[in-house]
Amino acid sequence: MSVIRMSAADIAAALASGELSSVEVTQAHLDRIDAVDGDLNAFLARDDEAALATARAIDERRAAGESLHPLAGVPIAVKDVVTTEGLTTTAGSRILEGWVPPYDATVTKRLRAAGLPILGKTNMDEFAMGSSTEHSAYGPTRNPWDRERIPGGSGGGSAAAVGAYEAPLAIGTDTGGSIRQPAAVTGTVGVKPTYGGVSRYGLIALASSLDQAGPVTRSVLDAALLHDVIGGHDPMDSTSIDRPVPPVVEAARRADVAGLRIGVVRELGGEGYQPGVRARFDEAVELLTKAGAEVVEVSCPSFEYALSTYYLILPSEASSNLARFDAMRYGLRTAPSGVAAPSAEQVMTATREAGFGDEVKRRIIIGTYALSSGYYDAYYGSAQKVRTLIARDFDAAFEQVDVLVSPTSPTTAFKLGDKLDDPMSMYLQDVATIPANLAGIPGLSLPVGVAEEDGLPVGLQVLAPAMADDRLYNVGAALERMLIEQWGGPLLAKAPELEVRA
Repeated sequence: MSVIRMSAADIAAALASGELSSVEVTQAHLDRIDAVDGDLNAFLARDDEAALATARAIDERRAAGESLHPLAGVPIAVKDVVTTEGLTTTAGSRILEGWVPPYDATVTKRLRAAGLPILGKTNMDEFAMGSSTEHSAYGPTRNPWDRERIPGGSGGGSAAAVGAYEAPLAIGTDTGGSIRQPAAVTGTVGVKPTYGGVSRYGLIALASSLDQAGPVTRSVLDAALLHDVIGGHDPMDSTSIDRPVPPVVEAARRADVAGLRIGVVRELGGEGYQPGVRARFDEAVELLTKAGAEVVEVSCPSFEYALSTYYLILPSEASSNLARFDAMRYGLRTAPSGVAAPSAEQVMTATREAGFGDEVKRRIIIGTYALSSGYYDAYYGSAQKVRTLIARDFDAAFEQVDVLVSPTSPTTAFKLGDKLDDPMSMYLQDVATIPANLAGIPGLSLPVGVAEEDGLPVGLQVLAPAMADDRLYNVGAALERMLIEQWGGPLLAKAPELEVRA
């Protein structure tokens, strides 16, 4: 097997045994990016020199007998919403074009401390607003399974990079499904940890009460290993949970669902779900039953209002967070044409007009309206009340079952351009993932096959109570193992477009 097609866990084992060097592994992935990323546009920035320098340092430390983190020397890609000192961070927006942060996010610091070479920054919908990565100011990313289809969003760059073997690991962020939905449509594994389980310090904020960084990988074990690196308490983040990282790696290795109670969420299926998506989901649930799990249907009636609730809370918080982009302190500054001595307000207006894309402007307008005098209680206040009801539905469900499952996305990857003129249709792609963000609970998506209609990947979502992230990995790894036995290998190995372009 070529180096780029090895799992992160297998690469780590080969590095530890001396079979491979980190320089070899890192260079192989940089070569792969050279070969295919002109087609995919998964990366917005590369850091070849620094990545190879980190790899050489790890090789030297390992040769000297130093004790290293298990993932030391395994390269990684990072979503361009996570700050990286000395490497451009744009959040997919023209308003931050060329901005080089003077500091690292906590997630970045932990990756560097563990010795993971950072290959570069991945493409995304502008400020993480979108479900297709078509709202990037730097052009869309394409799905490795079919170059005419979207790779999901907002973290389509991270998912495409992992799915196309450009990186064995990646970091994404999930505000309403932006790790899990891209994972579902690219045949990869994506995890949104418990809110507060991974530090948000250094993440360019979209909606502060919803944003969460997490792993994007090709296996459940790889996701657990990466989660263990980036998780844990951070005093720099006031919402960080002061508790140890759940035993996610042990759970992924255990992979045993015998005796578990698994709930199928009635409201996350049925009308609007593609037949092929539903068929693969039902088959995966049957496998869990055969493995000894007890599967029951549960109802979460408030989920009916989750999409509406989310699209009031998110724009409201976004309109507040994006107010900092005022052309005065950093980022783009554009002077209005035909004005000899423009005021600060005129410069700010011209900069935001030039720097923000249509989707960002749309959500800022919605959020500002929802927070305006006379409407706050009717819109934002009411949405927060419904958010509480959604959290209570989860609490009631988890009194009956250990985990919940549903399709991750109602459809497979749609064609580029199909939904750009229909924002509501685009928003519906996150209907199954949004409730977890509103309640702050963890979720994992893993591939469970391809739909008959189009031969594209389908994802299954596992949800668990807050700080019970290990349950995701246990169930996900058990199902993954059964599916790989059934398929005769990982699903990505069956991707026709990848084989042609390899």
